[in-house]
Amino acid sequence: MGQSKGVGQAEGVEVLEQAHAYLREVVAAVPEEAWGRPTPCSGWTVRQVLNHARIDQHAYALTLVADRPGEDPFQPDDALHGDPVAELDKVLDAVADGYAQLPADSERVPTPLGPLSLPLAAGAGALDAAVHAWDIAVATGQDRPLAPELAAGLRPAAGHLVPRLRTYGVFAPALASDGARDEAAALLAFLGRDPEWAPAAH
Repeated sequence: MGQSKGVGQAEGVEVLEQAHAYLREVVAAVPEEAWGRPTPCSGWTVRQVLNHARIDQHAYALTLVADRPGEDPFQPDDALHGDPVAELDKVLDAVADGYAQLPADSERVPTPLGPLSLPLAAGAGALDAAVHAWDIAVATGQDRPLAPELAAGLRPAAGHLVPRLRTYGVFAPALASDGARDEAAALLAFLGRDPEWAPAAH
């Protein structure tokens, strides 16, 4: 029997796996005619959100080997390059493989946000993947909400990282959240997203 993972690593990597599964599921279900639709990311189409998420995830894989993507995630192309599902799968597989090889007690994992403990590093990648999966799902009319259990697993990374990232304009200001919201709605509001966002009626 192999060495068991530390609790923090197991939780962090499990959340990353769940977020990746959510992103894969949503992207695979995008209708062909929906790629150009607007999203909760102001000014970005579904194609651009996918490209942003793909580049971000690629960065999490490449940073582990002291490299970085050749594309700017904040200037994503409004175009699809090859099969969007296959291209995303390659990147997510690389992230998963890289994180699976990290020692359970890693305290300084290289990430695009700087070195973080393994649970926070995995949580940061998971947060990025899951939130953009939600963006794509609501933009394309999919009934694939962010699961409250996944949202709860993302809260530690969000609470630790988002206030600092917000100073760089990465996230919009938090929206008011009342006690009636579930974990997913509360997280989305904390990230500056309207949990009830829907495309404008044509």
